[in-house]
Amino acid sequence: MQQQIKHRLIGLAVILVSSAILFPLLFSGAGYQERHLTSQIPDAPDRPEIVYIEPQSKPLPNTEQLAEPGETTTLPEVPAVVGDALAGAQHKPDLDLRDDQPVLDQQGVPVSWTLQLASFKDESNARSLRRQLINEGYKVFTRKQGELVKVYVGPEMQRSRLENLKAQLQKDMGLDGIIVRFTTQ
Repeated sequence: MQQQIKHRLIGLAVILVSSAILFPLLFSGAGYQERHLTSQIPDAPDRPEIVYIEPQSKPLPNTEQLAEPGETTTLPEVPAVVGDALAGAQHKPDLDLRDDQPVLDQQGVPVSWTLQLASFKDESNARSLRRQLINEGYKVFTRKQGELVKVYVGPEMQRSRLENLKAQLQKDMGLDGIIVRFTTQ
């Protein structure tokens, strides 16, 4: 048993000597060094020099006083042939003076109407009809609502004009539409 105690004591001595030698080497604190990272942020640019520019334009002339009248000129007489042609060719405005005058709604927005001619699932059909109507001289637009593309003519402030237009399109192109209130959405 004494032999075992000797081996244990020698082992303990070896462990103590080796720990006394290695402990200061491992735990000296020299292994930890604070990292000093270099900054990658560039220096601030120099502030630009502020330049004050004097206006180059001349002040406008004072218009509080009225200018003196210039010489009067007389226009040449219109030849009788041209005068007769102008008098007979006066265009009368196309106004419908019924009770269908433009009005404002509660929000102060003018009430206007459009003629919905067709609804298509295929957008190319709607573009084709729109192109055909534009070539005929109508104001046409399309709107996509869900899966349908709708073709409209208008808008007009007077509903009676659209009723006449609806009858004309029915007669000329065989298109029967419905008149709906115009919205921007």
